[in-house]
Amino acid sequence: MATLSYLMEDESRDDRSPLLLEAPASTEPAAAPQRHLGGSHLGGSHLDTLLLSRRNNLRLSLALLLGCYAAILIPAYSHADRLAPLDGQPAPPDLALLNLSADLLSGPCLPRWGRDRLRTLSCSGGLLGLAPVFLEGPQEEVEGGGGERRAPWELPPPLGLRGSEREAARALASLPRPGPPPWLQGGVCRRCVVVGSGGVLHGGHLGSSIDQYDVIIRLNAAPVGGFQRDAGSRTTIRLVYPEAAPPSPEEYRTTGLVALVVFKSLDLDWLTSVITKRPLSVWSKLWFWRTVVEEIPLSAEHFRILNPEIVHQTGRALHSYAPGGGTVVHDIGSEKLFLRDLVSSGAVTDLTGAL
Repeated sequence: MATLSYLMEDESRDDRSPLLLEAPASTEPAAAPQRHLGGSHLGGSHLDTLLLSRRNNLRLSLALLLGCYAAILIPAYSHADRLAPLDGQPAPPDLALLNLSADLLSGPCLPRWGRDRLRTLSCSGGLLGLAPVFLEGPQEEVEGGGGERRAPWELPPPLGLRGSEREAARALASLPRPGPPPWLQGGVCRRCVVVGSGGVLHGGHLGSSIDQYDVIIRLNAAPVGGFQRDAGSRTTIRLVYPEAAPPSPEEYRTTGLVALVVFKSLDLDWLTSVITKRPLSVWSKLWFWRTVVEEIPLSAEHFRILNPEIVHQTGRALHSYAPGGGTVVHDIGSEKLFLRDLVSSGAVTDLTGAL
């Protein structure tokens, strides 16, 4: 062991004795330092055993942690088709819905099935015999079904077209065929499905079933692109108003008809602009509550105007569900009660289980 003999030397001193004493020389090797843990003496072999035990515990902890993460994350990110349930176990909700849709599609199409069951509801009087579905001209009268009936021009939008006669005439003039297209005419029985804009379909894998229906009606900007597995890929009729029309051209690629639901006179001018490819004035665009689509990649024969009498009579049906019996055009609570009655009567089948 080496030591420093002198920190410094004082030249005035003659004895030149060290300022620090040197350690006495020893012929025996210095003893190794000892570690004391918990009051017990550990030698080298005991220390190796302790370190090895700690390593094993660390490996085991990591393995358990990774196993827990795998048990949580793998099912969440796996999109494999679900297996059929074992005997005696209840079917998962999505499988039950798939079977329900398959049963509906496997049976024969029954003419007037929905209408006959709609008659059982006390509020259905104005909904029976509604025709035509699409606006054709200013002199249309809806006949039959009972209840108070009015021509679509006697009430203001969205219940009618009063005050919008000029805008409606321009829009109708831009349509080469204002009535139903040939492929929707005739007395052929057709199965219809309505696909909304909510997320209730997500994860249900009903896309292939939806595509098998004869008429697929979508509302507003309900997306198709990227959701084909859950929402299907085809659209027969898309009901829109200007602020809710899908902005992506891809959403119209497999669309048969775009039908305008009129809420204000400007909506008719928007439709005329889209069909004729003549842009609206800057002043007109300021009256929309959000930016609207200016181009839709469809030719003129793919556009229609929904008969506002349908909105009017649906509002009358919802009147009986409104708190206090007030006038209803769009109320989520009243609409949900009405839909539940439609399902209970058998006029409509709920494919999502959300009702």
